[in-house]
Amino acid sequence: MEDPGFRSLGRQQLESELRKIREPSADLFGIQLEVTFRLLEAEKRKLAVLQSELGQLNNNDYGHDVAQKRAAIGQIQSSVTRFQLNYNRLEQEYKVAAMGMIKRQHKRGSSRSQPAIGLKQTSKSRPSIFGTIAKEKPNKKEKRLSVGPQMISLSRMFDLRPSGYDSQVPSHYTEDEALIFEEGNLMAGSLEALIQHLVPTTNYHPDRTYVFAFLLSSRLYIKPHILLKEVCQICVFQQNLAEDEINQEKLGTFGPNILQLLGEWTEMFPYDFRDDRMMKQLKEITQRIISIYPELQTDFASLTHNLINKLSSLHKYEEELSKINTEAVRKSSIQEVPTTDITEICPSPLECAQQLTHIELERLGQIGPEEFVQAFAKEPVSSETSFKDMKKTSNLEAYVNWFNRLSYLVTTEICSHLKKKNRVKVIEYFLDVGKECINIGNFNSLIAIIAGLNMSQVSRLKKTWAKVNTAKFEILEHQMDPSNNFGSYRSCLKAAMWRSEGATNAREKIVIPFFSLFVKDLYFLNEGHSSKLENGNINFEKFWQLAKQISGLVTWQQVQCPFEKKADVLHYILTNPVFSESNLSLASFECEAPFSKNEKERHKDLKSKVGIS
Repeated sequence: MEDPGFRSLGRQQLESELRKIREPSADLFGIQLEVTFRLLEAEKRKLAVLQSELGQLNNNDYGHDVAQKRAAIGQIQSSVTRFQLNYNRLEQEYKVAAMGMIKRQHKRGSSRSQPAIGLKQTSKSRPSIFGTIAKEKPNKKEKRLSVGPQMISLSRMFDLRPSGYDSQVPSHYTEDEALIFEEGNLMAGSLEALIQHLVPTTNYHPDRTYVFAFLLSSRLYIKPHILLKEVCQICVFQQNLAEDEINQEKLGTFGPNILQLLGEWTEMFPYDFRDDRMMKQLKEITQRIISIYPELQTDFASLTHNLINKLSSLHKYEEELSKINTEAVRKSSIQEVPTTDITEICPSPLECAQQLTHIELERLGQIGPEEFVQAFAKEPVSSETSFKDMKKTSNLEAYVNWFNRLSYLVTTEICSHLKKKNRVKVIEYFLDVGKECINIGNFNSLIAIIAGLNMSQVSRLKKTWAKVNTAKFEILEHQMDPSNNFGSYRSCLKAAMWRSEGATNAREKIVIPFFSLFVKDLYFLNEGHSSKLENGNINFEKFWQLAKQISGLVTWQQVQCPFEKKADVLHYILTNPVFSESNLSLASFECEAPFSKNEKERHKDLKSKVGIS
């Protein structure tokens, strides 16, 4: 829905306007807008690389193998079409959200009597939830310790190390390869020294927290398949694995140690192994180790089996998601007149909240931890950049898209009813669903519902809102008050985390955060602190803090949804048509006639576009 005053604004002008009001940009609409913008930039880079590869293929001479050329071109064209559609959708969402945010700022008030979430601003500085990150301290003397192998219990995870990663063991590194420690915590080091610290030896295996932190962020500097290749080469060189005769006794526990590293890699970052180069190297090092340690064959077989199951599960999920999205797009394009609504399909708000939780946990659970780092990595695109090596974030994008769909579904369900009493019924139904989402710990669905209730097509319905129980709405709004950096929400989230940590009941283990705020927190952590220090060393403390935040989400991802699935309800939520922005606005004006001069102009403009007299 375009305002005549903003209709002519291009994307650059929109961004210029947004920069003026992004201080600190932070109602929930601003949060979602920021995340959508970052994803949009990532899609733009992918499109550029795919189009470049398509041009190279068209210019290549395949000789007599015309079929191979056609197949390769067809595959890339299919990918270009898919990414172009996703880019167009993200761009439209960005423009709509941006103009909506600008209009809300210019309007300086709500269009209805109830307080609107997202309109409160705070002049207080944004508090950090991450603690101190490594920065250059030129006036403070660095305490340098060169370290080598370490033996630390794997059970000591991030929550037991609030200050950072520590390692106090003898050195076998030269000064040039030193890792820099400060007050016992690893602060920085060269990429080569950090890789060396990852490599197991005859009596050493890196701590699990180090493995997770390094594998998570090292991809900003080195591609996973190159890293695995270097790790394997170091192992072969250090342990003399290329010799014809190898004494297992001299190798000590090297076999179990490399098995443990590969097991942790495939467990924590299985999507790295969708790359056939990774699978090839995994197979090669596995065969080499089994030839020396035949007793480990069963363990390596189990590792491979679990990895293949995980990748197969992901492939199946992506296929199902594609089918659901295709059906949803088909239904929305038809724009059929609804014959039922959510309150008839699922009369119980509690049951609806439980089904939303099923969707949330399934989609949240498919996101690889590396996608959070890759989402905002500013990859330089050159003629040598290949799509195969570009950082993938498809599951993260699918989860953000789900939030947007749920918001639009809420708005569509309300605006589909011409009778005021039915609109009131649907609004109060979603308010009850939101309350149940809070009780469950499903904050992402809660905020998507609030966002849907606050879209302009619903918020303008003054006569409808006058009949709504405002007490329910105010309770939900309080939970999502953006002041003090969403202080109320963060307190509520912390309470859910405490409940989850000591829970024996599966229902109390659920924690589903407001995802876009979680992503934006990570983005600010990434952008706010240098990845490299002035001396060229990698800022490992930043790695550690990113890993610490993401490791909490990994725990929440592993929770199994304890509620019974209702196939008809899930199908309705996932595939029922949602109105386009223009049709939502027309439906809203049908519910309650335009009352201001601005609304009358917009209504007239919309009708002329769709040919309504």
